[in-house]
Formats: sequence, structure tokens, C-alpha cells
Amino acid sequence: WWTLVSSLILGVGIGVISQPQLVVRFMTVKSNRELNRAVLIGGLFIFVITFGAYVVGALSNVYFIQTTGQTAVQAAGGNLDKVIPVFITAAMPLWFTYLFMVALLSAAMSTLSAQFHVQGTAFGRDIYETLVQKAGGSSVRVARIGILIAVLIAVILGFVLPSSIVALGTSLWFGITAAAFLGIYVAAIYWKRATKEGAIAGLVSGALVSLIWLLFGFKKTAEPLGISQALTGQSTIITSAPWPTVDPMVIALPIAIIATILVTFLTKPPEKEFLDKCFQGVGSSKGK
Repeated sequence: WWTLVSSLILGVGIGVISQPQLVVRFMTVKSNRELNRAVLIGGLFIFVITFGAYVVGALSNVYFIQTTGQTAVQAAGGNLDKVIPVFITAAMPLWFTYLFMVALLSAAMSTLSAQFHVQGTAFGRDIYETLVQKAGGSSVRVARIGILIAVLIAVILGFVLPSSIVALGTSLWFGITAAAFLGIYVAAIYWKRATKEGAIAGLVSGALVSLIWLLFGFKKTAEPLGISQALTGQSTIITSAPWPTVDPMVIALPIAIIATILVTFLTKPPEKEFLDKCFQGVGSSKGK
């Protein structure tokens, strides 16, 4: 129970709102009217998808026990990533299987396009323009090269990663993004006293603590990597339950929030003119 709740359920429930590609989409919404519509539609969509995923995943065990005498994992050949595809293929008509796979691919494509856009922007603007201090056509070319590199890395990972990696990778991705970004996103929206230095402290501390816990505390990643075993003589630095199964987000997110608050109070608050510009129009109920 603790492993499931503290990793996949908690990661998806909290980490999903801090994904960089979604934040980029939030910032490009045309008006308040679209945001208000999205609250209802998005909330209903998340409830249906998340509720359906957890229920179907659990009931797949019941189906396979009744039809094959095996658990869902056994029926999928020990590969957790194949449980739902095998279940859909066995329990549903062939046309539904095709429809399901097409819908799955379309959802994956929309997510990938947003992620590649964020990665390309990070290469072109956040890294290239910051280091070279040059804007314009060159940064656009660098962004395109960054997108190409990201696509190649994604393809390579698709071939080299082991089986049963989707659930673990999903929980780790959501956990790391939540630890690094969630605290500073909330501070940026609701706390005008928050400073740039505080945001950087929260981002760095959240990502760093997540990395440390992945290498030394979280058994599913620390054990295969072997770094903790080589340096400390044991697979994880804390062996008593439940710590080896605690997701990095549970440790890193509170530390990132504390770091953001402490560094904010230790640094100079933003100028009023800057805040007025940042929050111009915020709170207005009129859609444009």
C-alpha cells in the first residue's frame, strides 16, 4: 500500500500539475474564459482517466485469474508494461484493440510534441542565449537542433530501457518535476514576496535531493545502479521499512519548499514596479 501510494498514485496526483510542458501550455492560454472552461473539462477528464486506470489495472487481476488461473503479471509474461495491452487484446473485440492502440499513440504524440518543444526552447533560449548572450536566428537553429537531439535520445531510450519500466519511469518523472518545480510554481502565482534566488534554491535543492535519494535511498533505482553498494556497502543507505520504497518526491518536495521560503526571506524582495508588471491583469474576471 505504502509503495503504491507514495510512488505512482502520489506522483501522478501531485506531480502531473508541475510538468514543464503543461505549464508552457497554461501560459499560452488566450483568455480567462478558456481557463474557466478548462477547470471543469480538465477536472472531469482527469477523474475519468485516473479512476479508470486504477480500477481497470486492479480488475485485470480478477479477469486473468478467472480466465487463465494466472495473475495479470504472469499472463503478461512478467512484463508490467504489457498487462493492459494483453488485457485489452484478450477481453475486448479486435476493433476495440485497434481503437485503443490508436488513441494511445495519439495521446503519446501530443505529449511528446509538447515535451520536445520545451526541450528545444530550453536548448535555444535558456542555455544558448544565456551562455552566448545572443538572440535571434541562431537561437532558433539551436532550438531545432535541441529538438532533434531530444527525439534521438527518446528513440534510443525506447530500445535500450528494460521491460516493466513505464510505471517506474512515470512515477519518477512526476516525482522529480514535482520536487523541482511545484513549490516554485505555487510561490510564483500566490506569493509576491518570492524571489528569483528563492526559486533557484527550490529548483536546485528539489532536483538534487531527488537525485541523491534515487542513487542511495530508493531501492528500485539504487540497487540496479550499484553506487550506494559500492560506496556504503549496502544497496540503500536506510534499509528499514518503509524507507527503501519511499518515492524521492516524498523527501525532496518538502526540502525544496523549505529552501524556497528560507532563501526568499534571506534575499531582497522584488521591486513593486516589477510585481505590478508581472501581475498586471491577474484577478480580472473579464476574458479577452
